[in-house]
Amino acid sequence: MDGTTGTTGTETPDLGAVATAMAHLAEGVTDASLGDPTPCPKYAVRELLAHVIGLSEAFRDAARKDLGPSTAVDPGTVEWVLADDWRAELPRLLDELVTAWRSPGAWDGDTRAGGITFPAAAAGRVALNELLVHGWDLARATGQDYTPDEAGLRVSYGLMAPAADDGGDGMFGPVVPVPDDAPLLDRVIGLSGRRPDWRPGD
Repeated sequence: MDGTTGTTGTETPDLGAVATAMAHLAEGVTDASLGDPTPCPKYAVRELLAHVIGLSEAFRDAARKDLGPSTAVDPGTVEWVLADDWRAELPRLLDELVTAWRSPGAWDGDTRAGGITFPAAAAGRVALNELLVHGWDLARATGQDYTPDEAGLRVSYGLMAPAADDGGDGMFGPVVPVPDDAPLLDRVIGLSGRRPDWRPGD
């Protein structure tokens, strides 16, 4: 299993690398930066971290087919509030998320996340993509380096590119045009509706 293409729907990519990267970035967040802006206009750093905690819990439960309250809520309707113990909660949930998607049967059948029922094989890729893109958001907001692994980037690109190719707005809103010869990370970020050159203050 290499999970490098993300285009055929047959691979079962591992979420370990993107989760480790997110945990590392979170360790670099200072209390003073929690109110700083991120590339997500609705979120400061604290709301972004709370969102990552929420999606980690939801997609962990989606992998387990534990379809309860965590998988039933549309994330767009949630007011994300960062808990005081987030520095312990986030790495714990990321570990549980990775373990859940490594379990036999996690990628089989249907599951639910965000109130939507869809194939588990797609849900796992969405979870990976969420962590990868929000890792970039967090890195840019807090001035940290970010070099996601190539396999994860290819999964994200394979997930988001078809929507843009169909002439739509993409999975997360209007696609930001990026040159075809740009680094793969920049193309992935453009597909997510973000400007690859975003900096705080933009």
